[in-house]
Amino acid sequence: MIETTYLSNQFLIAMPGLADPNFHQTVTYICEHDDNGALGIIINRPLRIKLEQLLEHLQIPIETDISGMALYSGGPVQQEQGFVIHTPMGKWDSTLRVTDDIGITTSRDILQAIARHEGPDKALVALGYAGWGPGQLEQEMAANAWLSGPADASILFDLDTERRWSAAAALLGVDLSLLSGDSGHA
Repeated sequence: MIETTYLSNQFLIAMPGLADPNFHQTVTYICEHDDNGALGIIINRPLRIKLEQLLEHLQIPIETDISGMALYSGGPVQQEQGFVIHTPMGKWDSTLRVTDDIGITTSRDILQAIARHEGPDKALVALGYAGWGPGQLEQEMAANAWLSGPADASILFDLDTERRWSAAAALLGVDLSLLSGDSGHA
């Protein structure tokens, strides 16, 4: 029997040759991975609209300066649904525990708390997610579409968006600029 390694709380780093426009040069934070598949949030695809505009659209009163907070495209699935990766865990209505410190919340109450400056210490807000069916991610990993490695909170929450792809790979000792985008070539 082959033992499966699950990738929850790991970064999934797109290899340079991954041509799918949804995932080209992305870093995805894997929130859940088990026999039923995987769910992750892309952490380096900021949208043109900011979080402030989303909250205004949702008619959530903004009582603090959030003008600098980005809103991300979390993936191609359910792009109308919001996902907040955050630390610390907190007590929100609908939270999936990823680690003792990091959760992903889909309920409106966390957005209301962020708008009141009562939210988690660190948060990344995304619309949509990346999802894989049973065995699909494992097949893509076997086809060398992805690198995986441990997640790092400073990359997830603090690093400039445009540096996250190369920084996540550097955690593994990989310089993506030295890899060819063509399969079968070094």
